[in-house]
Amino acid sequence: MTPVKTAFAVLCCSATLCGRAQTDTNEPPREWIDTDTGHRVLRLSAEPGSESFYFNVNPFTPDGTKMAFTAPLGIYALDLTTHEVTQVVAGKRLRVLEVGRKTGQVYYNQGTNVFAADLTTKAVKLVATLPRGSHAVAVNCDETVIAGTTTLDPEAIQREESREKEASNLDSERKSKAKNIEERFDQRTEMELFCRNLATGETKSFDRCHDWLNHLQFSPTDPTLLLFAHEGPWHKVDRVWLVHSDGTGLMLVHQRRMIMEIAGHEFWSHDGSTVWYDLQTPRGEDFWLGGYNVLNGTRTQYHLQRNEWSVHYNISPDGTLFSGDGGGPGMVAHADNGKWIYLFHPEMNTDVMGTNLDKSALAHTGVFRSERLVNMAEHDYSLEPNATFTPDMKWLVFRSNMSGTNYVYAVEVNKAATK
Repeated sequence: MTPVKTAFAVLCCSATLCGRAQTDTNEPPREWIDTDTGHRVLRLSAEPGSESFYFNVNPFTPDGTKMAFTAPLGIYALDLTTHEVTQVVAGKRLRVLEVGRKTGQVYYNQGTNVFAADLTTKAVKLVATLPRGSHAVAVNCDETVIAGTTTLDPEAIQREESREKEASNLDSERKSKAKNIEERFDQRTEMELFCRNLATGETKSFDRCHDWLNHLQFSPTDPTLLLFAHEGPWHKVDRVWLVHSDGTGLMLVHQRRMIMEIAGHEFWSHDGSTVWYDLQTPRGEDFWLGGYNVLNGTRTQYHLQRNEWSVHYNISPDGTLFSGDGGGPGMVAHADNGKWIYLFHPEMNTDVMGTNLDKSALAHTGVFRSERLVNMAEHDYSLEPNATFTPDMKWLVFRSNMSGTNYVYAVEVNKAATK
């Protein structure tokens, strides 16, 4: 297929297009000012069904000039300077690991094969072929190792393959997974993690268990440190774990301290110092973003209001700002006005405890001062927006079906100037 190049021609918004994107059969606007927040929103993709990456998956090249995203016809690259969109890989149902932090290649699965594609030259190379039942999920920061999961039960492998085949597209597969999460957890399928050296093919397998292993993420700075989850209903699992790529140092990141306390949707800070995660004490009642510093063991908790709870949070490259992608009324927070893209300004609480108490095991606490960036009232949260800061911190990229179908959008962090 001939690569598709589409100039990102930003259109001035007229009176009829200002405000939220309109829901109709026409192509949604390229640009508008959100009338509820005053922030400028851009549509970055042209192909219906296109999506930015999952919130914890790196989409950016190391030099910050390109961003990868997916669409029904393949994997695309957006030039963040010229806004030109180029098709890099043609194909359906390609599963992206991430954009490599060293070379800027995009790694992806196609069946049991793992490939790497150059976002500029579009050259593709096979980097690994995995056995049936194994799936690559993450690549480490120096791009020498991939990590993934292996399902060990042949019947479970057959079920997974059948479920994937029955899903007509990623949207239906996503909804099916959400619907069957309890069923999948209750199956107690035997699984294990693996790490494979891309140069030698040497594979280490470890953490064999009957829990659902998922959400693998290598540290952005330590090529040996892997974050992963014991997946399932959060109130039924100890979810957030760390382990080294040789299988040593297995550690539970957050140990609950009350009935129905939950933690999950974990992600790394850009400097690799901290694992952040959604923390609720208890589930659906009190909302925090929790952090564990892997270098010194200190813990941090930022408090949020119910309407500020988000399906996913994220952190800016310099660690000074956070984001949230909001949530629908039927989700865990049951927020009556939570459908927004948020910018969070962290503010630590003042410590006036004095020096006569042992505070070494206590979490440092603070609050988020929130700013609404995009009204997501027309968005169906069966598609998670997954907001991500651009490398220059000027934009938050997210995906949305606010127009009736999926596209990639960005909102400007600073409010648009008024005339």
